[in-house]
Amino acid sequence: MRQRTYKRYESIVRVHLASTIGRVKLKTLTPAHVRGLYREKVDSGLAPRTVLHIHRTLSKALKQAHDDGLIPRNAAGPVKPPRPRREEIRPLDREQVRALFEAAGKAGDSLEALYVVAVTAGLRRGELQGLKWEDVDLGDPGATGTLQVRRTLSEPKGGYIFEAPKSGKGRSVRLTRRATEALRGHRKRQLEERMQKAGLWQDHGLVFPSGIGTPTLGGNLNRAFKATLGRAGLPSIRFHDLRHTCATLLLRQGVNPKYVQDLLGHADISLTLNVYSHVLPDMGDAAAGAMDAALG
Repeated sequence: MRQRTYKRYESIVRVHLASTIGRVKLKTLTPAHVRGLYREKVDSGLAPRTVLHIHRTLSKALKQAHDDGLIPRNAAGPVKPPRPRREEIRPLDREQVRALFEAAGKAGDSLEALYVVAVTAGLRRGELQGLKWEDVDLGDPGATGTLQVRRTLSEPKGGYIFEAPKSGKGRSVRLTRRATEALRGHRKRQLEERMQKAGLWQDHGLVFPSGIGTPTLGGNLNRAFKATLGRAGLPSIRFHDLRHTCATLLLRQGVNPKYVQDLLGHADISLTLNVYSHVLPDMGDAAAGAMDAALG
């Protein structure tokens, strides 16, 4: 599993499980124990989403133990955890995207191409941070390119590591014409920068590195993004909302949700449909019109 996932599991077990139900023998653990644990956590002020993570960690471990014949039942199985409020997504609309690109372009922002790829290809922040030139094929002049999502950059405490993409598999992405041209210009500027900083540049082969070639860390990327939003006069959104922007724009253009799922790298289409259910009502008129056209 990814190191970040392991760290989360370890923290949940140490902080929330071992200290509460850790002394209960597994064979005597009941759903009542588990419900009591969740109630205690909620009453202490813990966010419902955190309690949900506790439930998933505990239930997964107990299910594995049950499948291995070590315990008679998964005591967390019948327990319903608290349901967190769905996280609000704040995608940009078409005009706002244009304003973002224009603000980045006017300022000569070194991350202009990153924003274009984020919006048009829907990559996660870590996937953009981990993207290497060997993953990118820009094709012949005038043609559109492709990129391969092969890794993501994670930032455990005190450093960074490259890991397999979320859900454990990569994907191939066809770039738009605008993204292809933005990456061509970006590569040219980066080669010039490397020559100017020959003694300082640390070549990791990254598409979007720091000013000396090392990985761009998430905190620095977020600060740069907020500054660009400010120059563009746009609301302060999360960087991840650029990914939501990609999906929302495509779905509103009538693109098949299955394609959007594959583009974003979602493991299951139900996740895509659940996250972007706010877009689906907008497609009702188009569906009605399509049915009228089909029946003549």
